[in-house]
Amino acid sequence: MADITTDVLIIGTGPAGSATAALLAGYGVETMVINRYRWLANTPRAHITNQRTMEVLRDLGRDVEDEAYMFAAGQELMGENVFCTALAGEEVGRMKSWGMHPTSRAEHQLSSPTQMNDLPQTFMEPLLFKTACSRGAQARLSTEYVSHEQDSGGVTTTCLDRLTGKTFTVRSKYLVGADGGNSKVAEHAGLTFEGRMGVAGSMNILFEADLSRYVAHRPSVLYWVLQPGADVGGIGMGLVRMVRPWHEWLIVWGYDINQPAPAVDEAHAKKVVRDLVGVADLDVTIKSVSTWTVNNMYATTLSNGRVFCMGDAIHRHPPSNGLGSNTSIQDAFNLAWKLAYVLKGQAGDGLLDSYQAERAPIAKQIVTRANKSIEEFGPIFKALGLLDSVDPVKMQQNMDARCNNTPAAEEQRAAIRKAIAAKVYEFDAHGVEMNQRYRSDAVVTDGQPEPVFARDPELHFQQTTWPGARLPHAWVFSEDGKKVSTLDLAGHGRFTVLTGPGGQGWIEAAKVVGRELGIEIAAHAIGPRQQWQDFTGDWANLSDVRDGGVVLVRPDHHVCWRRTDNAENPAAELRRVMTAILGK
Repeated sequence: MADITTDVLIIGTGPAGSATAALLAGYGVETMVINRYRWLANTPRAHITNQRTMEVLRDLGRDVEDEAYMFAAGQELMGENVFCTALAGEEVGRMKSWGMHPTSRAEHQLSSPTQMNDLPQTFMEPLLFKTACSRGAQARLSTEYVSHEQDSGGVTTTCLDRLTGKTFTVRSKYLVGADGGNSKVAEHAGLTFEGRMGVAGSMNILFEADLSRYVAHRPSVLYWVLQPGADVGGIGMGLVRMVRPWHEWLIVWGYDINQPAPAVDEAHAKKVVRDLVGVADLDVTIKSVSTWTVNNMYATTLSNGRVFCMGDAIHRHPPSNGLGSNTSIQDAFNLAWKLAYVLKGQAGDGLLDSYQAERAPIAKQIVTRANKSIEEFGPIFKALGLLDSVDPVKMQQNMDARCNNTPAAEEQRAAIRKAIAAKVYEFDAHGVEMNQRYRSDAVVTDGQPEPVFARDPELHFQQTTWPGARLPHAWVFSEDGKKVSTLDLAGHGRFTVLTGPGGQGWIEAAKVVGRELGIEIAAHAIGPRQQWQDFTGDWANLSDVRDGGVVLVRPDHHVCWRRTDNAENPAAELRRVMTAILGK
């Protein structure tokens, strides 16, 4: 007999695990989450927080969203990606990134009620973990996953209490492995992967120094320092990343993965910092030094029976594009409501199969994109002449040549501008962040063709109510003038019907079918003299349905069905779709 029983056991308290625990606890599911360490993230690894992730936090509660903004560096501090010879040295070029170019910012503002920001993992994890525990999740730190065995009725997991050295067992109906890039849960569950681990090596130096005089006039989270011959690995490029403006920083540089990881003492770490900043006597405090590997691997199977994996356990990639914790939290948003519905008997077990169908393509996409972004530094190096020689003196001369008054220098300057501008695919890839369209049995298209992308789908988010896409955002207004997003009308663990002035039948159908299925189906009419009014016409333009039509939205904000016009029997139509999605 197990020592502890729970509905869902989650291994790992990172962004994926803590988000899953917070969501499940909010849905009223008995949940336990464990972490092998004594506390949460001890380094600010992940930090870029995109709009889709902020929408998940908003769904958890406006208090959660507001606290994230309170601790984050705002979008206005993120946007000048700078390439230079040192922070105090010569600037080579820059690009507006993370939604800070005026045209990109407009797209961000039109796409979501939330704002992108920079929230280091040392702040994100405690926020999600606290939310989970305060809403009823049980948590145990210094507790290590050892193994699991599953049967037709559940999963028995053996854990090690690292404080006492004793093992104990937890019996759960489902097990979620959110235990990182070296996931034991994924290994023991026999999940399959493609790609390769350890394709490159990197080192982090976390330090404190007041660098405001060198950066405050060109605020950014990333400063790329090019120093041919410098002790920063490879081509001579090091990254200086803002953690807290403008006094806490992280330096990243590469090392040869085929050699042992370098040992860096405090004196050497200070030298690297001072070299990249460009100030020989800089007052600096080294907080930590660590090494990590660049991976290029994604899972092709995300689950086995009652065991599901998410986060870095299924997508292992470099931090390029800032996709790591964002995708992990979005994995949680996809899976948590499905587990809740199945556990409460509101859906059949088959609903859980849609997690694999929907999130496996995303895992492949973001691993591929992040690794491609690393390759896309090549044109910058080439334009600067850094690939033409391994002699640091010659490399520096090639860089300096861009300043000459010659036709060749003019061509070089143009090439540098073009190469830096092309990094928009890493630093402002709004479409990569937001364009996920799901295809699974938890989505009913009724044969409606998928809309083609009018612009580059990696760079530009295209809102649509095509089933499988995330519900479009538009501001709507209550009778007393309150402004809310269409996303605020949906989510919160329930299905939602959105219709217009001619859709009273859908409002009634939501009540009837919800009662039959034992679930809540929220229903909102949008239009003149309705519950919500569309004064700007934005929802009418985005909804893709007529005033008597309907858009059905899942708890994770994704449209799962729509009908462009009214139906002779709305309840029968809604019943058909809901039973198909829920597998009832």
